[in-house]
Amino acid sequence: MLHLQVVIVSTRPGRVGPTIANWFYEHARAGGQFEVELIDLAEVNLPMFNESRHPRLQQYEHEHTKAWSKSVQKADAFVFVTPEYNHSTPPSLLNALDYLLVEWAYKPAGFVSYGGVSAGTRSVTMTKIPVSSLKMMPMVEAVNIPFFTKFIDKDTGVFQADDVQKKAADIMLNELLRWATALKPLRG
Repeated sequence: MLHLQVVIVSTRPGRVGPTIANWFYEHARAGGQFEVELIDLAEVNLPMFNESRHPRLQQYEHEHTKAWSKSVQKADAFVFVTPEYNHSTPPSLLNALDYLLVEWAYKPAGFVSYGGVSAGTRSVTMTKIPVSSLKMMPMVEAVNIPFFTKFIDKDTGVFQADDVQKKAADIMLNELLRWATALKPLRG
């Protein structure tokens, strides 16, 4: 079974990324198409890129980079659960992407974005540039959550997806499976 990593991008205090990511993680697990793992960049806790050699060489000096490499290497596909920071990609995600090169290549990337009226879509658009440069395949299909706070239960703090979001998640997961299956032989 292919391995999907659902990555919580936001690392700031008071973030809602884990709430939305937990919904998507459970939804993906229930679909049974992937072995699903939840990754939290706040727990990965990478410092600003601090390797002296280019990532293409995979000659990592630091234990945090070696652990990150091992984690990313085992994945066949990714879903980045991301907000939008100043109409762009959160620095935590750019930093995590920049640490590695070979480990990302030939793997599809999906996005669950959230925000106000734009639903975090500008972040996704900006993130597709570095993702493509890493030889990943960004999915067109996505889950975009506008005005995300209205979907979070005030009593439990649990994200309550509507039918549109659930259907979008299913469509994206189907595409991720197609692409992950097709790209796997390229990673030899």
